This record gives sequence, structure tokens and C-alpha cells, in this order.
Amino acid sequence: MLLTGANTHDSVPLKELVEALPPIAGKVGRPRRRPDRLLGDRAYDSRALRQWLRALGITPLLAKRGTEHGSGLGVWRWVGERTISWFHQFRRLRIRYERRADIHEAFLMIGCIQVCWRFLTESF
Repeated sequence: MLLTGANTHDSVPLKELVEALPPIAGKVGRPRRRPDRLLGDRAYDSRALRQWLRALGITPLLAKRGTEHGSGLGVWRWVGERTISWFHQFRRLRIRYERRADIHEAFLMIGCIQVCWRFLTESF
């Protein structure tokens, strides 16, 4: 998890986030270090980011600037948007009142735990 200021562009911390990804377990054998694909909206559309991702072996699925909406990313994007809306149920996450980043991250973690708990208990 990476916490940045509200006035920071989305594409700035992308490299740090991709490099901080933990190994992806699941299949037998050595765990993969990087995902196969990266989904992103128009904020991530730049030639430099696309080239950097391809050099890492990651296929960039980024919406292009200047094109009409309907890039096809909505099929996966709604999962993230839905999860963010679940976080907005918590007043402390909807509007950030804390000045210290560690306290805000703690409330984010508590929110994640509660969202996962609700999701798991409702599905069984």
C-alpha cells in the first residue's frame, strides 16, 4: 500500500507500486514476481510508462487519451470502483480527518478487514 498526497498525479507512484508487489503464489513452482497485465485508466497513458511495463514483461492494458469512453476496461474496473464505494461507508475513510499517514493507513487496514469479513460472511 502506498499513500500519496491528493495533489500527486496517479502515474507518479506507479513504478514504486509495481516494484513493491509481493510474489504471486498459487501455481506449483516458483512464484511469479510480476503480474501478466496491468489495467489502468487514462491517467496512466504515457509512452514512457508503457515502455517501462513492457520491459518488465507486463502487458499494459491502459485506456488511451483522446479516445471515446468504452475502452473495454469497465469489465474489470467496476470491481475496484465497487470496493472503493464500500470504503466510503466508513466516515473516517470517506473524508480524511487524520494528518498522520500511519493513522490513516491503520483505518484503511481496518476498513479492508471489515469489507473482507462482510464479503466472506455473506457469500457462505
